[in-house]
Amino acid sequence: MVAEAEDTDDESYAIDCPVLVTERLVMRAPCEGDVAQLVELADNRHVAEMLARMPHPYGEAEARAFLAMTKSRRAGIVYALTLAGTDTFVGCAGLNTTDRGLELGYWIGEPCWKRGYATEAAHALVDLAFQKTSIQVLHASTRVINPASRRVIHKCGFQYAGQGMLNSIVAGQVPVERYRLDRKTWISLRNWVHF
Repeated sequence: MVAEAEDTDDESYAIDCPVLVTERLVMRAPCEGDVAQLVELADNRHVAEMLARMPHPYGEAEARAFLAMTKSRRAGIVYALTLAGTDTFVGCAGLNTTDRGLELGYWIGEPCWKRGYATEAAHALVDLAFQKTSIQVLHASTRVINPASRRVIHKCGFQYAGQGMLNSIVAGQVPVERYRLDRKTWISLRNWVHF
């Protein structure tokens, strides 16, 4: 999942960062105790080249800068994704304010790929975005070469909205697919699940 590089300070997208608990995850604010696991998982070119703002190599200095950024809340809200029961750090997810509006973003450490954690976290954040703000549309984007992220986006009900270019710290200018999920579709999907 790609998060846009440009953030805005639009207060209409402001969301508190409550702890979210899903079937297998506890989603909470990143903390000092996450630094070692964050460095271990984020220092991976395969992860960084799919994102806009993650540098590579990724060391303790980058992890501490990331933690400071998450506390500023200027970039939206960011969650550490941890396994319920063990508090094992598996990645991050969040809602970023961009020039297009609120955007879903996430990454999972490579040892934890193909377990459904990104989809689980994305569902929780989609619900949070529509329940706690008045947005009418939530955005998401992914590199065109990232089919796993595309599957996550589709499982959340997002609709294809076109292509664009994104400047990635690691990969340079890269093509991305853009997606959108409107409130009406989200409501109908939520109602469908309850039947």
